[in-house]
Amino acid sequence: MTHRQAPISIRSAALVATLLATGACRTGSPPETAAGSADSVARPTATASAGSRAQQPQTGGAVIPGIEILLRDSMHLIRGKRVGLITNQSAVTRSGELGADVLARTPGVQLVALFGPEHGIRGNLEAGATFVGGRDTKTGVVVHSLYDRTQRPTAEELANVDVLVFDIQDIGARVYTFVWTMAMAMEEAAKKGIPFVVLDRPNPITDMQDGPVMDLEVKTVTQVITGYYSVPLRHGMTVGEIARYYNQEANIGADLHVVPVENWNPSTWFEQTGLRFIPPSPNIRSVTSALNFTGLVLGEATNVHVGRGTDAPFNYVGAPWLDANRLRDAVAKYNLPGVRFTPTQITPTTNPAVDTDYKGQTFTTLRLEVTDRNTYRPAYTALVLLSEAKKQNPAQFKIKNAGFTQMLGSHWARAAFDRGEDPRVIDERWRRELAEWNRTQRERYRIYPHTGR
Repeated sequence: MTHRQAPISIRSAALVATLLATGACRTGSPPETAAGSADSVARPTATASAGSRAQQPQTGGAVIPGIEILLRDSMHLIRGKRVGLITNQSAVTRSGELGADVLARTPGVQLVALFGPEHGIRGNLEAGATFVGGRDTKTGVVVHSLYDRTQRPTAEELANVDVLVFDIQDIGARVYTFVWTMAMAMEEAAKKGIPFVVLDRPNPITDMQDGPVMDLEVKTVTQVITGYYSVPLRHGMTVGEIARYYNQEANIGADLHVVPVENWNPSTWFEQTGLRFIPPSPNIRSVTSALNFTGLVLGEATNVHVGRGTDAPFNYVGAPWLDANRLRDAVAKYNLPGVRFTPTQITPTTNPAVDTDYKGQTFTTLRLEVTDRNTYRPAYTALVLLSEAKKQNPAQFKIKNAGFTQMLGSHWARAAFDRGEDPRVIDERWRRELAEWNRTQRERYRIYPHTGR
């Protein structure tokens, strides 16, 4: 089953109540809750074409990203306005053209500012690298950094912006910074009364979820841009759904409009969409890397190497002090689904902000080979690998920073890991908390009907 949807607008609790009272349809048939029903689909404006009306899910047809739906039948959201665009190299049309370049030449649109997240507008900066802005070399539009300074647009940068638009391909991991760049920008837009438009894109690793839901109590134990609000480590949402969720649950009150993907089945993987996979950051070079990142990112807060500086970042687990064969034998007892481990020799060659200890060293590690993406659980798998690595080498295993606590989602999970709790026990509680979060939170903000798999 596929889906075609009109732009979704969430302005305030009062507007939501009005839409519900007037019978506007809800997306994905989310359940009623004690606090009221889920956010609603706004009726199209008078300037929108017939194609922008809310429609029932349909089968067939090409998957079309939000940027093309905007240009086709939702131009009322930006026409005649000064547009600020938060974007990077991953935001392309089906033909592969950068959305920023398209908007820069679109009649009736005045693109006045570009805002770049981590890795910059063109995506060529390593994780954590300084990004100072300037002017985009192709469009000539001024570029502001949303990563190394305030991590959010300033009042000065928004002074001549009438509408703020977000268009970036996410990868489906809570720790990935782009969705929280969006959330912070949405907060600033709400303060100034500037409409905020999200041009949605598929979640490349489907709507499946895994790992811990983050408690807000660990939000600030490290940089908040890696965990700004409570979602699972593998969250299973699109940026549009997260925008709806955050705007409502955090009481942001933004004048939010989500332009959905057309004809996307949320149980499909990115290769099945027909869209081009443009690496959204230097070390997410494939859908498999994106999938593995939702688990192996846990290793980045430890001294276990996860593949940066190799041919396949986020496809390896190991360290010079760790016996890869012994680790493989230890994890075998867990019968981890959808993945196998192959001892492989590597020599990391780059020098990013992480993994500097092992640059130039040759050692044997485990290469993760995903055999069944629909049963593989990357977050749980990573928890098992790190737990066993710590058990086998307690003197050598190190947790490098507080990001590990934030990634694990809670102080209780960090304490359980530190005392050597069986990862199956930790995972059991994670799964209970995830089920409760889905029941009370996630289902209320679906845009694309869950079709199973």
